[in-house]
Amino acid sequence: MRHRSMFPDPVRSTERAAERPFRPDVTVATIVCQAQRFLVVEEQVRGQRVINQPAGHLEADETLVAAAARETLEETGWEVDIEAYLGTYQWTAPSGEAFLRFTFIGTPRAHHPARPLDAGIEQVLWLPRDELAAQRERHRSPLVLRNVDDFIAGVRHPLDALKWVAT
Repeated sequence: MRHRSMFPDPVRSTERAAERPFRPDVTVATIVCQAQRFLVVEEQVRGQRVINQPAGHLEADETLVAAAARETLEETGWEVDIEAYLGTYQWTAPSGEAFLRFTFIGTPRAHHPARPLDAGIEQVLWLPRDELAAQRERHRSPLVLRNVDDFIAGVRHPLDALKWVAT
């Protein structure tokens, strides 16, 4: 008779993990800069007030560019023209949640201050890079400052680097 251990077999555990595909949350974010200030939101996340770019999840049948513009409007009341692609950022939170963030660069087109903002948004701020960096411990993730620094460094990719393939 084979002895059964109360500890899982690491080979079998690895095999089971390999059977499950890795599925990070797909998110979008928008860098909007005007007069050397960056559009950010202060939001409630798990009982803490954190700072983030306008960002959120990609919805079904939505392009990444449309998602970035939509999330910016819903979280800040600002309509933006998405003009460039900053990059894709992969990050795993200390909780183990994994994210694949597509970050875009937008230019403000119109502000709708009376528009209700998404639940959890406490306020919309325009902050210079230094003030944003000084509040690093309040950033929702390390991607907040990394995206700003990449923008300042001149990182830009054309939007046509991303393809939407309709069925």
